[in-house]
Amino acid sequence: MADILRITAGLGDSETRRLLGARDWHSSPLGPPGSWPPELATALSMVLSSTFPMFLVWGPQQVFLYNDAYVPILGDKHPAAFGEQFQRVWWEIWADLEPIAERAMADQSSYFEDMPLTMERKGYTEQTYFTFSYSPLHDGDGRVTGVYCTCIETTARVEAERRAAFELALADALRPLTSSEAAIATASALLGRELDAGHVMYGEVDEARASFYVQRDWTAGGSSALSGKTFSIAAFGEDVAARGRAGEVIAITDVRTDPRTMPYQQAYLSAMGVCSSLLVPLVKAGRLLAFLALGHAQPHRWSEAEIALARSMSERLWSAVDLARAHEALREERDRSQLILDSIAEGFGLIAPDWTVLQMNAEGLRLGSRSAAQVIGHKHWDIWPEALDTELGRMYGRVMDQRVAGSAEYLHRMADGSERYYEVRAYPTSGGGLVSFFLDITERKQAEEKLRAADQRKDEFLAMLAHELRNPLAPISAAADLLRIGRLDEQRVRQSSAIIGRQVRHMTSLVDDLLDVSRVTRGLVTLARAPVSARTIVDEAIEQVRPLFETRRQSLAVRLVEPEATVLGDKARLVQVLANLLNNASKYTPEEKRIEIEARAEAGADSLVLSVRDEGIGMEKELTERVFELFAQAQRSSDRSQGGLGLGLALVKNLVELHGGAVECGSPGPGRGSTFAVTLPLMRQPARGDVEPGAAGAVAQDSSPLRVLVVDDNVDAAATLSMLLEACGYEVMVENDSLRALALAKKECPDVGLLDIGLPEMDGNELARRLRLEPCTRAMLLVAVTGYGQEQDRRAALEAGFDHHMVKPVDLDKLAAILAAATKA
Repeated sequence: MADILRITAGLGDSETRRLLGARDWHSSPLGPPGSWPPELATALSMVLSSTFPMFLVWGPQQVFLYNDAYVPILGDKHPAAFGEQFQRVWWEIWADLEPIAERAMADQSSYFEDMPLTMERKGYTEQTYFTFSYSPLHDGDGRVTGVYCTCIETTARVEAERRAAFELALADALRPLTSSEAAIATASALLGRELDAGHVMYGEVDEARASFYVQRDWTAGGSSALSGKTFSIAAFGEDVAARGRAGEVIAITDVRTDPRTMPYQQAYLSAMGVCSSLLVPLVKAGRLLAFLALGHAQPHRWSEAEIALARSMSERLWSAVDLARAHEALREERDRSQLILDSIAEGFGLIAPDWTVLQMNAEGLRLGSRSAAQVIGHKHWDIWPEALDTELGRMYGRVMDQRVAGSAEYLHRMADGSERYYEVRAYPTSGGGLVSFFLDITERKQAEEKLRAADQRKDEFLAMLAHELRNPLAPISAAADLLRIGRLDEQRVRQSSAIIGRQVRHMTSLVDDLLDVSRVTRGLVTLARAPVSARTIVDEAIEQVRPLFETRRQSLAVRLVEPEATVLGDKARLVQVLANLLNNASKYTPEEKRIEIEARAEAGADSLVLSVRDEGIGMEKELTERVFELFAQAQRSSDRSQGGLGLGLALVKNLVELHGGAVECGSPGPGRGSTFAVTLPLMRQPARGDVEPGAAGAVAQDSSPLRVLVVDDNVDAAATLSMLLEACGYEVMVENDSLRALALAKKECPDVGLLDIGLPEMDGNELARRLRLEPCTRAMLLVAVTGYGQEQDRRAALEAGFDHHMVKPVDLDKLAAILAAATKA
């Protein structure tokens, strides 16, 4: 154990460090830690100290060791993977990893970006993507004895990019089509090939007859099995039909085992020829109009990416079919029915061979900023002469001369000076003229421009990130080379070690910023809410940034108008918000300048305002409007002497919004300083003895207080919830262990139990079952208070005996209503 402590000294407590200390290494190929070579000990210490996902492989048997950040990548393979052979851990992708590992063992580093890997780490096969590097590890004699890997999972980004690319390709493929049948066939084929499905079907629903009609379908084999047929909705399952009418996406892994489809499996197996099915309904105004169905001949687990892509395509396909049918109707009526033309959401114009405008619908007149009298019967180029020498004019000329359909985008300047973009499609008519459809796409063009700007900011951010990460690598590499030479005196060794330590801490800080922003923006942060005063937030934030202010000799003025104003929030996160704003102000304010903090309560708005004013470099108004966006910070200043990635303000915005607040930025202009203001809702303070609707479990004065048992292995969470309940007048018992909680409940017979699900030894569901078996606790009101919020988690809790299921952080108003109902009962 002493050897383990020596190896992990200064690393703090972590799950993988505990695994390292708990294992009997004598039977491992590595042997007892006391015999481990210093190179292994050093590499393992670096891995365990990093907040970035890392692992190392050591020795001929390739023993696999990793850090806490790598645990989510392993999934169900952890903790058995710790100390196991590399090949046995990742057996399912070993064919991909073995050549890379062999190359590293041959003293050659490798780097891969967005490499596809088919993993089995959560009980099912899934397609994943990773960016990682493999580097060799040497022993004291310079021989390669192991492999060192740094990695990050990029599955979500790759799938999002693929979905965006597919949606763009789909839009391009559907745009020129004028037939609904062609639109359905094209979209179904594109989706089927993209998802490697066996069958894609688009069914249109006739609710009056409880049936659906398949105009076209697609199969991987190329033969259409259902086209032109009508089917009863009930034949595929009453529960499936009900959920479809409710607008729910229905993913069925195996129709033979899913309870919703078992009695109707022959309809899927015989009629559709599928064993797994994904049904995406299209509901408009409460009516089921159509649905998109995908299937595989074999059982298949539908991923979130597949579901998202199918859902997006169903809406696009409906729009394309709707538009195509409108075009078909227009052609059948020879573009003469003004009633139909005025009902579509596109501009329409009929132009004679001599360019006389014969007809234009109401939307076309609106888009063209003209009245019917100004258009009908006039030459097109007399009405809009500015469009003649443009791509639109040239496209119209080709349609008229060559008798082929065409399309163009046109930028039109309005009378008031504003600009509008139009997408125009033209088709030759049998009379020698042309018919034109045009649509205002200004918002789409503006969105595309914003995407391009965001992509540019992302590129600038990545360039800055590369710069920030490379800077500390140079001194680390130099110090490592000095240590490798081995002819240094003790002072030089300490100096080199200090250099490495400082630079590693700097890199860790950069990675922590990235991970913190990622967790917050993806909704993975749970707030530990408790009453916290303005004074506490300000004092602790100043304590964190004081060294920076002292180094830069800046003065800090503090004005606490309402020091005891209290909000219900996560103290650590609120301190982080204010500390980030102060840190930001200090970085962009010259030395020996003044920075001000103010805390005041807005009585009319029931809110606490924390503001930070500086005398710094200021900013343009355009930047103040997007300064809280990710990547926007890279353009605030070209001076990166302060270091860091500029993610602090994006983190501030997300954390403040999680607390139900808002943050604003203002600046008179460059060189004139900036002001950041955070607004947070004040904690409600009901009068003593009053019962306030929605307050967290207020208790009527004329009733005995409910006796509530709180069970949570998170000591702080249990204590916080207990204090809130006691403040509302309830008698509260707290227990952090499920077995002791069961004994306490049988002894005290409480009225209500608020139980966490993820308890050690015996989880919350089992605890609920046992409480329901005891005579004393059988009638308790049981509420699951848990971080598990999926539908299957809710069903499992209710089946175990819970009366209610609540997801952390607890909605206090909802809990209040539950407890109030229990009090009345």
